[in-house]
Amino acid sequence: MARTRVRITPVLALTLTAGLALTTTGCGSESSSSGAENSSDKPVVVATTTWEGALAKAAGAQDVKVIVPQSVQHAPDYDPKPSDLAAVADADYVLYAPFEPYAAKIKEAAGSDAELVEVSLDNDADKAKAEVTRLAKMFGTQDAAARWTASFDSEYGTLQKDLKAQWPDGKRPTVVAQVFSTWAAKMAGADLAGTYGPEAVTAKQLSDLSKKKPQLVLNNAHMTTGTVLPDSGAEQVDIVNYPGEDLDLLAVYQDAAQMVETAMAAS
Repeated sequence: MARTRVRITPVLALTLTAGLALTTTGCGSESSSSGAENSSDKPVVVATTTWEGALAKAAGAQDVKVIVPQSVQHAPDYDPKPSDLAAVADADYVLYAPFEPYAAKIKEAAGSDAELVEVSLDNDADKAKAEVTRLAKMFGTQDAAARWTASFDSEYGTLQKDLKAQWPDGKRPTVVAQVFSTWAAKMAGADLAGTYGPEAVTAKQLSDLSKKKPQLVLNNAHMTTGTVLPDSGAEQVDIVNYPGEDLDLLAVYQDAAQMVETAMAAS
């Protein structure tokens, strides 16, 4: 399904090199669906991070390449490399998030005629499923996405039941959460008493959040500033939003559930 590629013009390549400070080492990580065979009629997808890549895989894409390594803590800080341009040049779709500033520049520099697709990154279960469905319609992989969604619904329901069974004293726990970690509170069935971020937490916010007397603080591991409420006695959980290199989106929910369950037991 890969389209005819357009060569990189020397001027544009030099411009990107100066503008993005590209180096000559390193490469983007690569992943594909387990057991699936790539085919010329399947879309070639390049994702800026493992989060977009996992959504594409859940949607049924079999050939998914990731630019930003999973080890990079803050994706917008990543400097694309020449090998990233080569990956984009062979793509049918380039998936990116609006807070990532380099996706359009990479596509332009690679001379690719790939479709640039802005992806909403939110691990709220309903929003994630909606994004998987949207991408599947784009890729023509609706059947695969439907199978993934059914599996997700089953496992997510199990995680919710298991978390409810671990509520301290059988009562819904009170939590505060970083704005990009509220999905974990929803999964746990917790009482979300307040949120903070993504800006730095002010002294007044800390005071107001402490007054909520939360049992748990659901922090964002990718934007952490350390212990948020150090004197509150609340157990802090660093929620990880980005999937691993295997692009298993469901594992993000499983890992978060395990960490929240452990924190509830300690609260």
